[in-house]
Amino acid sequence: MPKKANIFDSFSHSAIQQFKEAFGIMDVDKDGLLSANDLVTAFGNHGKSVGSGEAQSMLDEASGPMNFTQMVTLFAGKMAGGTDDDETILKSFEAFEINGQIDAEAFRHSLMTFGNKFSASEVDDAFAEFKIDGGMIDAAHLKGLMCSN
Repeated sequence: MPKKANIFDSFSHSAIQQFKEAFGIMDVDKDGLLSANDLVTAFGNHGKSVGSGEAQSMLDEASGPMNFTQMVTLFAGKMAGGTDDDETILKSFEAFEINGQIDAEAFRHSLMTFGNKFSASEVDDAFAEFKIDGGMIDAAHLKGLMCSN
C-alpha cells in the first residue's frame, strides 16, 4: 500500500509557520477548531465584517472539522493549479491588445471589475511597473513581465 503524502511537505517551513500564526489568530476561543463564531470574531477584530452564514460557508469547504491540518489541506487544494500557464496568460492579454498596445483605462477597469477583483491600490502598484505612453500599455513589455518565456 503506497504511503500517504504528508500535506505539510507541500509548503516551506516558513509558510507552515505563517499558517500556524493565522490559525492562532482565527481560533479565537483557542479550542483547536475553527468555528463560524471564531471567524466572525477574527474578521471583526481585523476590521472586516463577515456574517455567520458566510463564515460557515468558508468552513463548509473543508471535508471535516476545521483543525490546523484541515486548514492546511484546504489551502493546498486551493493553491493546486492556482497559477495559469504562460499560454493562458498571453491569450488573456491578447484579448485586450490592439496593434501591440493595451488601453490602460480599459485594462484597469477589467482588473477591478471581473474575476478575482484587484483593489485600486493593487492596480496602481502593478501599473507602476508597466510601460505606459499616452494612456496605452506596451503589450510586449507587459507580457514579458508576466510570463517566463
